[in-house]
Amino acid sequence: MHLCSLNHATTVRSAFVNAGALVRISSLATVAFLAIFACQTFIIAGTAEGDGSGLRSAMSSDPRVASIAVKLLARATATMKMAHNGFTAQSSEHVAPASVGDSPPAVHLANISTRLAVGAGENVLIGGFIVTGSQPKKILLRALGPLLPVNENLADPTLELHDSSGGIVAANDNWRDTQQNELIATTIPPNNDYESAIVASVNPGAYTAVLAGKGGTTGVGVVEVYDLDLTVDSKLANISTRGFVDQGDNVLIGGTIVVGSGSTNVLFRAIGPSLPGVANALQDPTLELHDSQGNIIASNDNWQDSQADAIQGTTIPPSDPREAAILRQLNPGAYTAIVRGKNNTTGVAVIEGYQLN
Repeated sequence: MHLCSLNHATTVRSAFVNAGALVRISSLATVAFLAIFACQTFIIAGTAEGDGSGLRSAMSSDPRVASIAVKLLARATATMKMAHNGFTAQSSEHVAPASVGDSPPAVHLANISTRLAVGAGENVLIGGFIVTGSQPKKILLRALGPLLPVNENLADPTLELHDSSGGIVAANDNWRDTQQNELIATTIPPNNDYESAIVASVNPGAYTAVLAGKGGTTGVGVVEVYDLDLTVDSKLANISTRGFVDQGDNVLIGGTIVVGSGSTNVLFRAIGPSLPGVANALQDPTLELHDSQGNIIASNDNWQDSQADAIQGTTIPPSDPREAAILRQLNPGAYTAIVRGKNNTTGVAVIEGYQLN
């Protein structure tokens, strides 16, 4: 497997982030395919948006997707609380980081998760993320499947972490096989012995997590990335997932947890027709953004139909008018972005999330 830098349409440049794109050329397949940086379910630790009422019935054209998305949100929220409690309990033993010139940003993307039907060959689940800043970042990656509340879940996921040069930073099949003590110490190891996990300290740069089924098996899986140290001068910035968008349960759903205070501007993009070299790209993606209660707080089909000037002002609008985008200021709370094909069309798409401040 090889990863290399690539300029895709435009390079992201701002005061906070300088992001390019990644191409993954798999030894499992002979074609190159994209893993740009993005995300879908956003959980911002603090006070959740919304009034705590039940799900809005219009969350999804398919109620199964609504149910799955909210279950994933609940699971991610509970997991992050467990992690936070564990870190708090261990705070007396925490060694202060090396001094830095500036304080870490007030708002962090602290968790990234994506749920997708994991196929064989080139249709594995690929999640990309960028660590920005000046210090190494300690992260936890989990590849889940056996206990997901869906039909046809992935029974035995495998996990690889790659850096921007294509090198394998770490790999795991069953989490107890390696790093068992380190994973238990995080307080959030996987709940099933067949699930995979990796703890690693990574330098600032671009990384790709690849979730596949052992022996070429298929099924629905979730890949997650947790920020285990919010005190250092580095953060998870932009995140993305590339996968095949199908119908019913098998649309593209993903997530992250952001911790801190205040609010942050995030640009979500659903990319399909402009993907280079992808014969079966999703030709007309749609995008929905949900809060922690399942309410739709924003939706878009073609990005120029709404917020065109604001999205253009970010300098990174989608390059095809059929692609979707949402620019939103997010307060602490839980968020989910769901990508579908318009009129139940299918194909390969990329969901991206850019933290702009």
